[in-house]
Amino acid sequence: MILVAIVAIPLLFGILGLAFGVRRPAVSRWLALIANIFNLALVALLWIVYYGLPAASQTKPAAAPWLALVKWPWIPSLGISFSLGLDGLSLIMLALTAFLGIMSVLASWTGIRDRVGFFYFNLSLVLAGVNGVFLALDLFLFAFFWELMLVPMYFLIDLWGHENRHKAAVKFFLFTQIGGLLMLVAIIGLAVVHGMASGSLSFDYRDLLGTSLSPVMGMLLMLGFFAAFAVKLPMFPFHTWLPDAHTEAPTAGSVILAGLLLKTGGYGFIRFVIPLFPTASRVFAPIAIALAVAGILYGGFMAFGQVDMKRLVAYTSVSHLGFVLLGIYVFNSIALSGAVLQMVSHGISTGALFILVGFLQDRIHTRDLNRMGGLWRQAPRMGAAAMVLAMALVGLPGLVNFVSEFLVLLGTYRVSVVVAVLAGLGLVIAMVYALRMVQLAFHGSPREKWVFHDLSGLETGVLYVMITLLVVLGLFPQPILRVVDQVVAGVLGTVGGGA
Repeated sequence: MILVAIVAIPLLFGILGLAFGVRRPAVSRWLALIANIFNLALVALLWIVYYGLPAASQTKPAAAPWLALVKWPWIPSLGISFSLGLDGLSLIMLALTAFLGIMSVLASWTGIRDRVGFFYFNLSLVLAGVNGVFLALDLFLFAFFWELMLVPMYFLIDLWGHENRHKAAVKFFLFTQIGGLLMLVAIIGLAVVHGMASGSLSFDYRDLLGTSLSPVMGMLLMLGFFAAFAVKLPMFPFHTWLPDAHTEAPTAGSVILAGLLLKTGGYGFIRFVIPLFPTASRVFAPIAIALAVAGILYGGFMAFGQVDMKRLVAYTSVSHLGFVLLGIYVFNSIALSGAVLQMVSHGISTGALFILVGFLQDRIHTRDLNRMGGLWRQAPRMGAAAMVLAMALVGLPGLVNFVSEFLVLLGTYRVSVVVAVLAGLGLVIAMVYALRMVQLAFHGSPREKWVFHDLSGLETGVLYVMITLLVVLGLFPQPILRVVDQVVAGVLGTVGGGA
C-alpha cells in the first residue's frame, strides 16, 4: 500500500488544502509541505528496505526486477488494471519528486498571496500525477497520469505566471496534449496487436513486453511513444514551448516543470520506448543521437544569446537534457547510468537556479541581465549561490553534474569518438554562458540603483540545501548508480547494448 499512498497523499492533502485555503491560506501551505515530507519519508523507507542505507555500499540490491507491485482490477473487460510497480529507476525518480516538491513549497512560502489554496492544490495534483507516471505499469493508467500532470500545470502557468502567461500556458498545453494523444493512439494500437496475437486484451506493461511486431508497425507505434516523450523532455526541435513556459511560470511551476515534468520524458524513453520497441529503437538510434547532439549545441548557443535570466536558464535545459537523450540512445551501460544521474543532477541544479531567479525577480522586478550588475555587493549570499549553480551548469568536478555528464561522454566515446567530441563542445559553450550570466548580474558596476535585501533565512536554507546535495552526490554518486545498475542491465538487454 506504500505505492498507492505515494500517489494518494499529495492528492488528498491538496484537496484538504483547497478546502482550508479560502479562510486560512497558511494551512494549505503546511499541508502541501507535510504531504511531500511524508512522501520523502516513505521513499526513504523503501530505499532502506530494498537497498540498505546509502552509505552501505556493500549492500546488494534486491534481485527481483520489481521491488514492489500492486495490481487491482479496474476495467477487466478491456484488460485495464490499476497496476503500480517499483524498481530502482522509479525509486530514484520518486525521491527526486518528493525532494523538489518540498523545495517548491518552501520557495513559494511568501511569494504566493493570491488564491493560495488553489495554488497548492494544483501543485499537489501535479506531484500526484508525476508520482503516478513513475509507478504506473498499466499503460492506460500511465496515460491517465500523464494527462493528470497537464491540467494543473496549465493553471499554475496561466493563473500565477508573469506577463505573457496566457500564451505560454496555451502553447504548453497544445504541445503536450498533441504528444499525449499520439502516445494514447500508440498504446491502444500496441494493446490491440498484442490482443490479436495472444487472444486476450491487456494494457499491462509486463504482458506487452516482447510483443511480436512487423518492422513497419513497430516503427509507427514507437514513434507515437517517442513523440510524447520527445516533446516533454524536450528534444530539439520539439522544444519551442519550453522557453516560454519556463519564463512565464511562477517559481514553483518552473521548478516542477524543469525538475520533474521534463524527467518524465527521459523516464518514458528508458521505461517504455526501448524495452517495448527494441528493434525500432535500434533503427531510429542514429537519428535520436543526431538530434541529441543538435539539442546540446543549439540549447547552449541560444542560452548564450539571452538577456532574460530565466529564459537563459530555460535554454540550458534543452542543452543539458540532450545529454540524457544521448546517454539513452548510444546503448551503453556507462552512458545510460550517466543519463539517469543527469536527470537527477539537472533536476536539482536547474530547480535551484529557477528558485534563485525567482527570489531575485521578487526583489528587483526584472529578469533583464542588462539592467543588473554589481548585485553581489548587496546580496553576497545570493551571489555565492549563483556562482556555485553556474559551476554546476559548467560541470565543475566535485558536483554531481560533472559525474553525470562525464559518464555520458565516456559511454558515448566508446561508441563514437566524433559524437562524444561534438557533445563535449556543449560543456565549453556552457562555461561561456554560465560565466556571462554571473558576470552580468553579480559583478561589475551597478547599472541601476537597486536597493534590496539579501536572502532570508528560509531562502538561504532552500538554496544551500540544494547546493549541498549537489556536492554530496558529486562526491558520493555510488548510492544512486548502484540502485540503477539492474535497470540499466535490463534495458540494454532488450537491445543488445554493450558495457
